[in-house]
Amino acid sequence: MAVKGHKCKHYPESLKVEAVRLHVEEGWSYRKIAEHLGVQDKYRVRTWMRKYRENGDASFKDGRGNPHRVETEQNREIRRLQLEVDVLKKWLQILNREGCKTSTSSLTS
Repeated sequence: MAVKGHKCKHYPESLKVEAVRLHVEEGWSYRKIAEHLGVQDKYRVRTWMRKYRENGDASFKDGRGNPHRVETEQNREIRRLQLEVDVLKKWLQILNREGCKTSTSSLTS
């Protein structure tokens, strides 16, 4: 369990895959793999092996964030510009209404 204030070390997917390969293909022990790859402890390697046995190659994909959120920078810019166009259209309507009121009042005076 993580201690408050300490950062958990993140290992890249490639390192985890190499650790699994070393264990499965080469028959290395968890301790030897941990020492060779610079992993903090052998239990982490054991956890990776368990995840690999349960889920296969997809075990180590980074699952952080919302996978359903695929909005790109371009989509955000398009949405922002659409909002800007909508605001300008409303502003033009307001100006046209006020322009009609002032032009009719100036004709009657």
